[in-house]
Amino acid sequence: MSAPVRLPAEAPSGPGESAERGCRELPLLRERGQREVFCGLTGIVWLHRKIQDAFFLVVGSRTCAHLIQSAAGVMIFSEPRFATAILQERDLAGMADCNEELDRIVHRLLERRPDIKMLFLVGSCPSEVIKLDLGKAAERLSLAHRGRVRVLDYSGSGIETTFTQGEDRCLRALVDELPDQDELPDQEEERRSLLVVGALPDIVEDQFVRLFDQLGVGPVHFLPPRRSTELPPIGSGTRFLLAQPFLGETARALEARGARHLEAPHPFGIEGTLEWLAAAAQDWGVSRERLEAVTAQPIRRARQSLERHRPRLAARRISFLPDSQLEIPLARFLERECGMELVEVGVPYLDRQRMARELDLLPASVRLSEGQHVDRQLDRLRADRPDLTVCGLGLANPLEAEGLRTKWSIELVFSPIHGFEQAADLAELFARPLERRERLEV
Repeated sequence: MSAPVRLPAEAPSGPGESAERGCRELPLLRERGQREVFCGLTGIVWLHRKIQDAFFLVVGSRTCAHLIQSAAGVMIFSEPRFATAILQERDLAGMADCNEELDRIVHRLLERRPDIKMLFLVGSCPSEVIKLDLGKAAERLSLAHRGRVRVLDYSGSGIETTFTQGEDRCLRALVDELPDQDELPDQEEERRSLLVVGALPDIVEDQFVRLFDQLGVGPVHFLPPRRSTELPPIGSGTRFLLAQPFLGETARALEARGARHLEAPHPFGIEGTLEWLAAAAQDWGVSRERLEAVTAQPIRRARQSLERHRPRLAARRISFLPDSQLEIPLARFLERECGMELVEVGVPYLDRQRMARELDLLPASVRLSEGQHVDRQLDRLRADRPDLTVCGLGLANPLEAEGLRTKWSIELVFSPIHGFEQAADLAELFARPLERRERLEV
């Protein structure tokens, strides 16, 4: 575990800086009931943009097709890298051989799209209800198209996943395909590498590459890669950092293959990004002086940019309803660097092991909840009346009608928000709805 790196003295601090901190052992308010969340299929919207030669074939219903088409905003005459193999009534009633139909669709798809090098078969609620084994289908199709395309499968079913878990399931499937790093020559310098885990916009990825290069940390690989032919090697010399907080299954799979997790807060805001980089720097033996020299200018720019939004955010009360699994690191950023007051932080599920460093940075007074019971959470929200509520699309408009300002949590997944350079952009996403309300007030 890397030691925490303190921000320079002039860095902004939250309103409760002198209060008791750390809620790792704080009792959870566990909610079990009706949920309002997108399913794991939604992850295809950003994953198909990241892995540029992959195709995502959802085996599902027309509802699945409409969901992805609407979320991606793809025009009907465009050529996206995702599609839906629609299960008809005959398939659901067992009157047709779904495997034969799937083989036929995949064959037609690969004939039409020779650019596809990796094909994901994505399970949905309908395919899981009829017990269609996509794992065996992927094995069968991989053999049939050996040397042409690699076929993998994962589940994006809303029965058991929240929408960001779709990425976790996808990357978990990729882990088994990573080449074995330990087959390289027996030289520690050659085997040692850093793996950054989580889909990041290319511009953010390039920024992190430059910072790691200046620190002397590397070689650095990313999962997922931009192309399926560039899968990074994995083994006992691999250290990995989680760029996203919802990748628990992927992290456990990497550890099972010998990689070691560098525990750190996630790279949101100045503090999170600095400690995230420091975890890798410490493992590579980089001095504190070099870390400060490399990060000094990006931190200075980030702090100056953040100052534009702090007056609008400082002392404002905010609640998070469980949706994206980004809630805890974002709450930490908003409270410690933007001066907001946390009322409730709700998460779909809490992995205390992966979130330990984040929980240590939250105030002990925060109300933490896990899971969802929509009616109870809305009752608490109406009683709390926070200045801003972060929630899913299904709840935002009704809450706005009640006079509660909201922020769509899904926008935080689509936007570039990681790293020093994006710290002000992240703060602006929360300042914008507050500014909009002020302009609309008569």
